[in-house]
Amino acid sequence: MAQSSAVKVLESIHVSPPPDSVPTTSLRLVYFDMPWFYCGHIERLFFYEFPHPTLHFMETTLPALKRSLSLTLQRFFPYAANIMCPQPPGKPYIQYKEGDFVNFTVAESSADFNHVIANYPRPVKLLRPFVAKLPPALVIDDGIRMLPIIAFQLTVFPNSGICIGSTYCHVVGDGKSFMNFMRSWASVCRSGGDLTCLENSLPLINRDVIKDPRGLELGFLKLYWQWISSSSESSSPNHDVAADKVRATFVLDRAHAERLKHLVTSQCRNGVDSEQLHISTFVVTCAMVWVCLIKSKESAANNLSHGDDDDELNYFILSFDCRNRLEFPVPPAYFGNCLSGCSVEVKKSELVGENGIVLAAKAIGSKIKEVERNILGGSEHGMSSVVEKILSGRATATAGSPKFQVYDTDFGWGRPCKVELTHIDYDGTISLADSRDGQGGIEVSLALNKNQMDAFVTIFEQSLRLL
Repeated sequence: MAQSSAVKVLESIHVSPPPDSVPTTSLRLVYFDMPWFYCGHIERLFFYEFPHPTLHFMETTLPALKRSLSLTLQRFFPYAANIMCPQPPGKPYIQYKEGDFVNFTVAESSADFNHVIANYPRPVKLLRPFVAKLPPALVIDDGIRMLPIIAFQLTVFPNSGICIGSTYCHVVGDGKSFMNFMRSWASVCRSGGDLTCLENSLPLINRDVIKDPRGLELGFLKLYWQWISSSSESSSPNHDVAADKVRATFVLDRAHAERLKHLVTSQCRNGVDSEQLHISTFVVTCAMVWVCLIKSKESAANNLSHGDDDDELNYFILSFDCRNRLEFPVPPAYFGNCLSGCSVEVKKSELVGENGIVLAAKAIGSKIKEVERNILGGSEHGMSSVVEKILSGRATATAGSPKFQVYDTDFGWGRPCKVELTHIDYDGTISLADSRDGQGGIEVSLALNKNQMDAFVTIFEQSLRLL
C-alpha cells in the first residue's frame, strides 16, 4: 500500500541575525553569479537519526537550532538578504537590511523514516513534503524584482529521525559556499552557541577579489537582462514530474573505483596518453554512471520505439570550482559563485560499446585536463552552448560534489544518515556526494521513469560484477 508522506506544520517563524549585528550592506553580483538566474532553486535534505518524541525535539533541540542559525547568519548574512533585480540597464545586487530574515518551518511526518532514507527506488513524490518552500519574488519600486535567498524546513519523524531541508537560490553562492554555511551552523549548534568555533571557517564576503581581465561582465550582464526582461512576478519553477518517476541512490565504493581506475589506465596506449588524462574516483564514477544511463535509456526505449541514431553525440556536463585555478588569486573561503563548466562529447555507439566506460572515462579525464589549462576560455559563450546541449535531450549534468563532505554536517546528534538533492527529480541532473562511510566511495542519486530505473539497476549491478 502506498504510504502518505504529508506533513503537519507545527510552527512557521522568521529567523534573523541578532539585532544590530550586521549593518545595511549591498553586494554586487559578478559574472560568476549571473548565469545562475537561469537555474532552478537548489533543494537539499539532511536526514538524521533522532530516537526521541516530537515534544522532546520542540523543547530541547529546536531552540538550540534557531539560536545557532541566528548567530551563524551574523557571519553569513547574505543568506538572510534579498537579491535585487532591476530592469535593464541596471545591475543586480544582494541587499541586506536590519530585520531581513529566512523562513523557518517546523513540521511533523508520520512517514516510515527508514523507507524515506533508503537507497532503493522510491517514488520521487515521497520526499517532496520535506522540501523547504522559498517565498515568491516581489516587485517593488521601479519594477525591481526582489528575490528571497533561502528557506528551511525541519521535519520531525517521531522517535525515528529529523530532516533539515533547505531551498536556496544559486545566484547567491555555489555549493562550496553553502556547505561552509551548513557546517558552520552545525558547529555553532554543537558548541552551544560559541562563535569562536568559526575562526577557521569564516566566509570571505568580498566580491572585489573577482577580477575581470578578459572583460566577461558585459556578456553575462546581457544574459541577466534577457532573463529579467522575460521573467514575471508570477513566474515560478515547474516541479511537475511523471507519476511513475522514481529516485534511487547507488554507491561506488573505493574498491570498485580502484579497479575501474586500473582498467582505464591500463588501456592507455602510451605514456603521453596517460599524462593527458585526469583519472580519479570522480572521473570513473561519472563515466560508469553515464554509460549505464545511456544503456538504460536505450533498453527502456526499445520496448516502445527505435533507439536514437548511433552517430548522435551525447553530452556530459561538468562544473569546476575555480578558486584555485584562475589567473588571479581567489581564497578558498570566498563566498559566492566561482564555478566554470564544460561539456564532454562522445558518440552513443561508443558509449554503449564494449569499452564504453573506458572511452567515457578517457573523454571526461581529457576534458578536465584541457579545461584546467584555460579555465575561463569562452565562458561567455559556453553558457548558451551548454543550454543548447541540455535542450537536445542527450545531455547528462551533475549536481553536488564528493568534495563537499556533506556527511560531516553534525549538529550534535551525529552525522547524517542520508543526504539528498531533490531538485534532480525534475531537472534531469545526477547528484554526487561522498559516501557516508567515509571510506572514499561516491554516492550517486538519480531520478528516472520506473522502466528506465529498472534497466539502470540491472546494468549498474552487472557492470560492478564485471570489475
